[in-house]
Amino acid sequence: MVKLRGGENFPIYHGAKPSLLRIGGELRHIMTPAERLLWQQLRKKNLSGFKFRRQHPFDEIVLDFYCYEAKLSIEIDGNVHKDAYQKERDKERTIILKRSGVTELRFTNSEIENKLDEVILKIQDYLEKFKKQKY
Repeated sequence: MVKLRGGENFPIYHGAKPSLLRIGGELRHIMTPAERLLWQQLRKKNLSGFKFRRQHPFDEIVLDFYCYEAKLSIEIDGNVHKDAYQKERDKERTIILKRSGVTELRFTNSEIENKLDEVILKIQDYLEKFKKQKY
């Protein structure tokens, strides 16, 4: 569990090591065009009032986007995700998230760049269903 300034544990990172926090920070500066496009829609609680974090350290991985309240991870898959090794790593990531009760939505770069409205609707649908279950 990550310890913050006062030495307290912060559960939002689900045991991520401090080195992963640094990596997340570095990744925020080199986002892909698709990540930037989606981030413009997710930031500042634009979707149903939910807060998203970008390049968020979680356990032993870094999530493209994460909503702690809704336990939702959004991953954007570029060409590298077609590689057999990367597909296996993606399966491992999904297992880690499921074990922690996190739902994962995956979209391709192409979906973000060419069908952004549809992507946003899918995310909003999930968030609205989450809200209804919560209340």
